[in-house]
Amino acid sequence: MELNITVYSKSACPLCDTAKKLLQSRGLPYKEVMIDDEAERLAFYAKCGPSVRQMPQIFINEQRVGGVAGLQAALAQLGNLAPPPQV
Repeated sequence: MELNITVYSKSACPLCDTAKKLLQSRGLPYKEVMIDDEAERLAFYAKCGPSVRQMPQIFINEQRVGGVAGLQAALAQLGNLAPPPQV
């Protein structure tokens, strides 16, 4: 299963760095979209939903999973869907 992962982030964001390192540690390619302009970021938050107010925001196959905790949960769920390793 191919995953299309997009990380929306901003500069000097420790949580953004954590999300990217997590994806890199698992060898998962991702596209990063930097939103450093505050007005652009607020417009982006508004598109995501009323409770979204922080970066990063991660999308897998165009579905928002949220921040780092959402990414961890999504990766765990995807891991459970993967076929068992061949012995």
